[in-house]
Amino acid sequence: MTTASPAEFNGSAPARRTRKRIEPLKAIRAIRALIADKEDTGQVFKIIDALSGNVRDRQFKRFIATGMGQRIVAEKRDLIETLNDRERLSRLPEGTLGRTYYEFMAEENLTADGLVDASREVPLRDERTEAERIFGDRLRDAHDLWHVTTGYGRDGLGELALLAFSYAQTRNRGIGFIVLVGWRLSTKRNPDLKLGRVIREGFRHGKRAKWLPVADWEALLDKPLEEVRALLNVAPPEAYRAVEPITTERERAFIERQALKKAA
Repeated sequence: MTTASPAEFNGSAPARRTRKRIEPLKAIRAIRALIADKEDTGQVFKIIDALSGNVRDRQFKRFIATGMGQRIVAEKRDLIETLNDRERLSRLPEGTLGRTYYEFMAEENLTADGLVDASREVPLRDERTEAERIFGDRLRDAHDLWHVTTGYGRDGLGELALLAFSYAQTRNRGIGFIVLVGWRLSTKRNPDLKLGRVIREGFRHGKRAKWLPVADWEALLDKPLEEVRALLNVAPPEAYRAVEPITTERERAFIERQALKKAA
């Protein structure tokens, strides 16, 4: 398909848009709820919405200025549709990004559209263009692909490290706020493990990697995962892997203690 020219997207994003207000009290309420239940993913979207300001507009402008971004919008790609084709993904060769993603989702008992429901807790901005919607949805829907590509798991520390990676990629203050709060809590619970190394590693890797919002995920699914990582310049999470077995076991024990307290 012929790549559209930038001129075709002149009207994709409003030239001037009222600056989105920062809402710190809303973010504080949401972070408290997230601390109480880390599986309450809707709170993550509320925090990001409360603190992000107009960063999404800047991200979109960067996205649509690229040939790949223009192609994704012109083709009206729906990443969820691709990721929900579990039968196709399951038939891909072992070690490919798509097959590894399929196994990751099956092991975690997740569905590709799981984040869609959580994101609906935040009202959409009515003035979004179709191009902006495609970009925003794609960024949201690629989250678990980022997990697989970076090597960070869905345990608490893995999510935190991936958010540090994501902050380096997007400079979204809402994501940065979650990282800072999570870093503080994790360090308090694990003072002997120096988890700051893991968070800093995630941030460094995010800075050095290619900009993942314009990754051609549909084409990359068929490629070996290690080749994908090389293409996107994503380094292995060595600091995370060194402590993940310990933090995961401690997290499991903590959850069990909390469940016993509720049952008592």
